[in-house]
Amino acid sequence: MVNWLYRAVMEHVLSPATLTELRRPRPYPAVSVLTPTHRREPYNAQDQVRLRNVVAEAKRQLEADPAVSRDRRTEVARRLDRALSEVDLTHAEDGLVIFAASGEHQVWSLSRSVPERVVLSDTFLTRNLVSAQTAERPFWVLSLAADRVTLWNGGADRVTEARVGGFPLTRRMENFDPERQQRVGDLPSAFREERTRQFLRETDIAMSAVLRDHPRRLYVTGEPAALTLLDEVGGTAGSAVHVPHGGLAHGTPEAVWQAMRPVLEAEARRSTDTVARALETARGRREFAAGVDELWQSARDGRVRLLAVEENYRVSAHDAGDHLILTESGDLGSREDIVDEIVEQCLETGADVRFVPDGMLGEADGIAGVLRY
Repeated sequence: MVNWLYRAVMEHVLSPATLTELRRPRPYPAVSVLTPTHRREPYNAQDQVRLRNVVAEAKRQLEADPAVSRDRRTEVARRLDRALSEVDLTHAEDGLVIFAASGEHQVWSLSRSVPERVVLSDTFLTRNLVSAQTAERPFWVLSLAADRVTLWNGGADRVTEARVGGFPLTRRMENFDPERQQRVGDLPSAFREERTRQFLRETDIAMSAVLRDHPRRLYVTGEPAALTLLDEVGGTAGSAVHVPHGGLAHGTPEAVWQAMRPVLEAEARRSTDTVARALETARGRREFAAGVDELWQSARDGRVRLLAVEENYRVSAHDAGDHLILTESGDLGSREDIVDEIVEQCLETGADVRFVPDGMLGEADGIAGVLRY
């Protein structure tokens, strides 16, 4: 199948349940195919050829592996072909991942570059998906109106409408004319009706279910009266960020993005300042670590409490056992996604992972952390 993430953009639904399913053991071989892609010309001109070549390499490895039976090899190769036929590179982002195993295949488009790689194992390689989602900082936007509630997927530079959990929710309103009410200034009156109260109560229940399956930061937009009423009738909005902006339940993704952008930019600045202060304090307490070698080991030991990574920081390294040796990209045996590996390991051990603007970490060379001990 093509994962429903794979549309015009990555829809940011790598939920804990989805990740658990991707990581479960499969009959060998579970094939992971990774390749970088490009959003714009002329860099995307060779993406199709590169993708076909890396899939061909996966088939070659299947053919050469004596542990793979003929029937299994034929089935997994067929799944790779089906996945390849479903890829639409006109909507490419920065990376593409294909998973194929007996009886299944998935395609994931990522907003973070990945190394070109083929892995045959008994599980799929997920760390690049985890890192991409973390870097994107996904969020929900719930836009309220008296007759419609729309849910939006948010990422680093866009929002798209999310048709999950029953959203959008709509109801028919007799004698309801929002344009007339805006002209005469009595729009808040719609939010004093019992039927509207019940509608937003149902909204709260539906949003709670979405957050259980796909937890992330929630913003709620609407007229002040709508925001107040949602707070009164349910508990979902208790931890949400209120954005007093009406009209977005019937709006366009671009209108929602323009309303959200100043809010997100202000939060990003505060988050960056918080990370900078935490790192400076850690230096004084000797709880500071920097560089991929030190943080790779600390992450494996579960010692990292806060990890800061510059947004476009990528580095290749060779595993020398007790330490890493930095290498050039493409060197034989190098691990080109070592940063993503550190990110995933830190998340696995409960660390707070923050992606920060390039250059912020200075002498730390792109990656730094606060240690637990």
